[in-house]
Order: sequence, then structure tokens, then C-alpha cells
Amino acid sequence: MILPVLIFLISIPAFSSQILIPMDAETQKNHLKAYGITYWLLEKKVNVQWLLNYRGGSFLMPDSEEVRKECRIRGVSFEVLSDQKTGEILEEISSPSQNMEAVLLEKAPRIAVYSPEGNKPWDDAVTMVLTYAEIPYETIYDEEVLNDALLLFDWLHLHHEDFTGQYGKFYRAYRTAPWYIEDKKEAEALAARVGYDKVSEEKLAVALKIRDYVVGGGFMFAMCSATDSFDIALAAEGVDIAEPMFDGDPSDPDYQKSIDYSKSFAFTDFVLERDPMVYEFSSIDMTNKRKVPMDVDYFTLMEFSAKWDPIPTMLTQNHTMLVKGFMGQTTAYDPATIKPTVLVLGENKINGEARYLHGIKGSGFFTFYGGHDPEDYQHMVGDPKTELELHPTSPGYRLILNNVLFPAAKKQKQKT
Repeated sequence: MILPVLIFLISIPAFSSQILIPMDAETQKNHLKAYGITYWLLEKKVNVQWLLNYRGGSFLMPDSEEVRKECRIRGVSFEVLSDQKTGEILEEISSPSQNMEAVLLEKAPRIAVYSPEGNKPWDDAVTMVLTYAEIPYETIYDEEVLNDALLLFDWLHLHHEDFTGQYGKFYRAYRTAPWYIEDKKEAEALAARVGYDKVSEEKLAVALKIRDYVVGGGFMFAMCSATDSFDIALAAEGVDIAEPMFDGDPSDPDYQKSIDYSKSFAFTDFVLERDPMVYEFSSIDMTNKRKVPMDVDYFTLMEFSAKWDPIPTMLTQNHTMLVKGFMGQTTAYDPATIKPTVLVLGENKINGEARYLHGIKGSGFFTFYGGHDPEDYQHMVGDPKTELELHPTSPGYRLILNNVLFPAAKKQKQKT
């Protein structure tokens, strides 16, 4: 009677102790909601391992019926692994011959989105993908920033904002539009309410607060015109670069010579666009210099060493190295204007432009991502919102969510 019992015990499979959420193109049905599952677990104070470069940057987490159920509800593909299989995967990742790394995610970052009151969530790609992935965030704007509310958050996203006080350079096309007139009136009222004579001065004060937040250890992510207008505002501190239709008085004569590039985060040696009738801030942006047909407009993600450079590796995790291009007021960056200390994470070599940047400022980090909406090639004012239910595997939106999870990682010193 002993032998049959032994055979029965041996045939019992090893206890399944881990869940793998694969992030490759072939297996995962909903890449975007997979980030939401990971964030949800971090909120419950459950650690997750981010397996960099393993099957598209997969997630490994403790197995439970609750996790399985949540994955099924959200439509996220998952695999249940035995202890033995988990060990084999981690051993493969740790091998010096493999460009992979397992990074521990320990906390759910507190997320703030900088956006004006009443702004529709679908006007901003980040709020759309956070909502779709079911990742919670709080909306803040100038008054909260000036009152040091940023200290409450780990991660800050800048809406497609104009920090120069030129109202997005929409003057030529929309100066008679009711929404433009109303936005200008509200911005002036807000500036007066917080003690500034000009919107440009108030926006500079906000930019300086955000700068201090990053220098103090914060994580900042910006898209579209928030990227270059933020740097321009910092570099033009103390210089009037706004024409009379924006702030009521002339700009400083020959103000270009007074720009201090040492104050900006990512850009240098740029030339400001002085003409208020031109829908452009400076020579940083490549939108008007592009000659790339839509059907071949892609950018390539750079490859980094997962073991030596985990930070840029985290930010470029994807199920493809080739990402569809998309336009915005600020679409891409002229490499000649990028500081040598800033990493280019994605580039369009055909057009000679950078699309995705990352850098360190003080104790904190910033990422600049060109374009407005990764699944709306040329978003125009008044266009309908993107339905992310139609794009659950979007590589362009994955880059945003990589940045959302970045502050959750156990801090590791970058080696290069």
C-alpha cells in the first residue's frame, strides 16, 4: 500500500506561487491595463518585480485568487508559474550573458496631473491612459503648485501647457475664438488672484516651483508644448519675451542675447520665435521641419544595458522597438538643441530628430515626450477623443505608463 501513495504524492504538481503578466506582442491582450494591475497591487503594499527586457518587460507578482480574478475582470493576460519555473526565469534574467534585469517595485507613486480646472480629460494623453489603466491621480494647477502642494506627490505630469505666457501661440488662428478669449481672461484673473501683474510672470513662478520640486527629488513627465515652453520659461527668467498682444507691453529689445541656457533642463542654444503670428516657440521643435509621410513616420527606441542602466531601460520597455510617430504643437526635438547630459531614449533617424528624452536634475528626474496623442496622428483643436478601448496594446501609450511606474522602483544608482 505504500508504493501507490508515494506515486500519488510525486505526481502532485509544485505549488504555483507566482503570476507572470507577460508584456510581449504575441501573448498580452491588454498591455495598458497590465500597468493598472501592477499599480493596484502596489497600492495594497504587495511588491512586484519588473522583468526588464524579458518578454517585453513583464511583471512578476505573488499568486492569489484575488490577482487572477482582477486580471480576468480587466482583460489582462497572465500565466501561473510554479516555484521551479519562477526560479528558472529569474536565473535566466540574472545571467551576465542576458541583457535583462529584475527590478523590485515597492510603492504606488502618488500622481499629480498639472491641468487647468474644467479641462476635459481627453485633451491630454496622460489623463486618458491613467483613466483607462485605472490608475488614480489628482489634478492640480497654479494655485496648488504655488502653495507647495507638489510636496505631496512623487510624480508630476505637465499638461500641454505654455509656461511662457503666450497662450500657446494660438494668436493667429484663434484670437477671435470665444474659447481663446475666455481662456486668456481666466489666465489673467488667476495671475492677479495670486499676486502677479502678468500671466508670463505667474507662469514663470509656477515653472520655478516645478524646477525646485524636481531638484528636490521629484519625477516630472511632460509632453508636447509643456516640454519646450517649460525650458524656455526657465532660460528666459527676468527677460520679457512676450509681445504686446500677450502681456500689454513690448518685449525686451534683442531679448535673444539675454537667454540663459544654463537654467533650462534639456535644451540649449535654441532661437526663440519672435513673430506672434507663427505657431511655434523656438528652434527646438521639429514640427515645421519634418518631411516624413504619415505611413512611414516611426521612431526607434534606444537599447540600454538593463543591468548597468536600469533607469533608461525601464523607460523604454515595450513589445516593439519601433513606435508610430504622432504630431503635436511640439512634435520632436532638434538634436542640435539638446544638452549633452540628456539621454535620447527614442529617435527618428530618417528625419534627424529626437522624440523621447530623459535627464537628471539635482536629486530628481525628468522625461520629455514629443507629440500630443500617440494614437491620434495629427490632433486638431476640437477633434474627438481617442478611444483607448481600440488601442489596448499601444506602444506609444506604454511609454507614458513606464514613466508612471518608474518612481515605484527600488532606487538603484545608474552606472553610466
